[in-house]
Formats: sequence, structure tokens, C-alpha cells
Amino acid sequence: MSSLSTDTARRSAAALVAALATAVRHQAPPPTASIPPAPDTRACAGRAAAQGRGPRVVSERRTGPRTVDLLIDSPALGHEAPVRLLLPRDFDRAPHARWPVLCLLHGAHDDHTSWTRETDIETFTADKGVLTVLPDSGPTGIPTDWWRWGRPGAPDYETFQVDEVMDVLRCGYRAARARAVAGISTGGYGAMAQAARHPGAFRAAASYSGLTDTTLRGMPAFVHSVVAREHLPPRSLWGSPRAQSANWHAHNPRAGARGLQGTALYVSCGSGGGDGSGDDRGGRVLKRAEDPWRAELLESVMWTAAKSFTARLEQLGIPATTHLYSGGTHTWPYWWREFRRSWPLLAQSLGLGSEPEPGSGSGPEPGSGFGPEPGSGSDGRGGT
Repeated sequence: MSSLSTDTARRSAAALVAALATAVRHQAPPPTASIPPAPDTRACAGRAAAQGRGPRVVSERRTGPRTVDLLIDSPALGHEAPVRLLLPRDFDRAPHARWPVLCLLHGAHDDHTSWTRETDIETFTADKGVLTVLPDSGPTGIPTDWWRWGRPGAPDYETFQVDEVMDVLRCGYRAARARAVAGISTGGYGAMAQAARHPGAFRAAASYSGLTDTTLRGMPAFVHSVVAREHLPPRSLWGSPRAQSANWHAHNPRAGARGLQGTALYVSCGSGGGDGSGDDRGGRVLKRAEDPWRAELLESVMWTAAKSFTARLEQLGIPATTHLYSGGTHTWPYWWREFRRSWPLLAQSLGLGSEPEPGSGSGPEPGSGFGPEPGSGSDGRGGT
């Protein structure tokens, strides 16, 4: 690529990332006396941490009948990180049951509360018999082991999410071995990268508008822009795409796709722009984000990655359920729709019964469980 093309790609990527507003953190409601206390995992996790083997739960707060907010002191990260849990409805009534785990990853410039803030995931999972975990992925939303020039102490969100959080869940929240992972945008990267880099750890993985090919032309500049927006050195993530090309390759879901053999896969993304037909349902046109041009263009960037990634899966003979649709934007209404479309696959992989969700057709269904109304300003936040 010429230097002019590279500079143009970098400026375009930076403009896209900077255009999206930083997510607003909503405070959780205070616990009430009628809510049962959260299970105490501190003693269990504390013993492991004292022996240098694992994380330590430093605080637990039951903020709703099914919601538990944890703060975990993570050896892999070198600091404390939050995790939100959505307990199965029968968690307290079945004290000896173990529950399959669904891990939902957030996008860039957002936090672990985004799924509960932007969607109706709490209600959706209430009767599903699954322990839902929403872990922190850091400000960039890229849950990976940072390079940081090879210095010791670099944060490792991959180990935090894949190993440490699961240790806590098995210790104090009766998590079963069966688990699935899904994510939006950079969280979609995390879902596929973690499943590929840890073969057999996840029974299913789903990506909604995810960054599934990180070395595709122009993508390194885009990734650097995501990191730079958080006022961090862009190359602190995986290094230089040239000098540390092996590290970039090792973290690219497309390059590691062989590791996904045997994992149930769901990949979805829109093409961005288009004639808007994908936004029309029941005669109503879905409201767009505050800056629809950038939301559409950003989705088109993810589209190229999704096409490259799914082509590689096909080349390797690895089956996947794909929904690559025309139009669409890089916004929560589409991601929530795609999660609901993917639920039967996720549920089956976890050994749960499921029925296809109503309204899981080609366009987002107004009033079908989004958080704030699309176009209210929140559907353009989060993600990348």
C-alpha cells in the first residue's frame, strides 16, 4: 500500500472512531432488603490467590433479583476489573444445580454494562436456564493480551475472561463446564479470537458486526485508531503490523480459524448504506443514529472483515451459520436482532431448549426489546 493510501486509511479510520460518542455509564440501583445476598466467593478465590493461582473477588453486590456486580482483583490484568452476572431465574431455588455459561462481550469505548443498558438481555435470559456473564474488556473493548513492547505486567484480558472469570464462576456461582461466547464489534473479535485460540473451551461463538480479520488491508490502521482514541500508544496492543507481524497473525481470528473446528459458529454483519430496505419493518422506517453516514460506513468496514473471515471458514470446510445482510448500521438494534437470531444455535450448543424468537427476520423489530428507542442517541454509542 502506498504511503498516501496508508495515511488516507488511517485518517478515515480515526474519523470513524472519533465520531461515535463515548457510552454513558449508568449507576446501578441500590440493593434492597428483599434481595438475597450474593454467594460469597471471596474465601474460595482468596485461597487460590494466596497461593498465586488465581483471582480474588474483592466486592460483590446484588443489585437486583438476578443481577450481581463483582469486582475481581485479576493477576492477569494487574488491577481490579468489574464483571456483571445475570443469574438464572431458579438460581436460588436450585442450590445444587450447575448452570451453562453465556459470555457477552461489549464493544470499544464502552463497558461491561452495555448489554444490560442497551438491550433487554435481563428479561430475555430470565427463563433460559443460563448463567450470563458480562466481563470488562477494557476501554478499547479488545479483549486480548496486550503486547506493551514485551514488558512484564501488560494487561491480559484474554486470560482474565477465558480463565480467571470462569474460575470465579465455578467456585461461587455453580457454573458448569459448558459455555458459549458472543460479542458485538470489537467484542465480536474477542468471541472468535478466544474460541480460535482456545480450541474446545467454548461450545459456540457468535460475532455481530465483529472485527474478524485484523490484518486485512486497512484494518491495522483502524485498530490503531481504536487504541489511540483511549489516549494509549497504538502499537502497545500487538506491536507494529510489520515488525511484530507474527503477533498480529497470532491474534487474527481469520488466521487462526482452524482452531474453530468443532465450535458452533454464528457470524452476522451488514453491508452498510444501501437503500435502507433492511431498516424497514411493518411499514415503519427505523430511525438512524445521530450521524448515519459514519454508522453505515463503519458497518461497511466490518463487512469486509466478515466476508474475508467467512470465506476462510468455507475454504477450511468449517461450518458456520452466517447472516450477511444488505444495508444496516453499526448500532445496537441490529446487534440485538442478530443475538436473538443466533439464540437457537447458542442454546443448542449449551444443551438448552429454545424456540426461534419472534420477529427475527431481516430487519430490527420496533418495540422488540431494545433498550432506548433507536435513534435516541444511544444506538450509535458503544461498539467500535
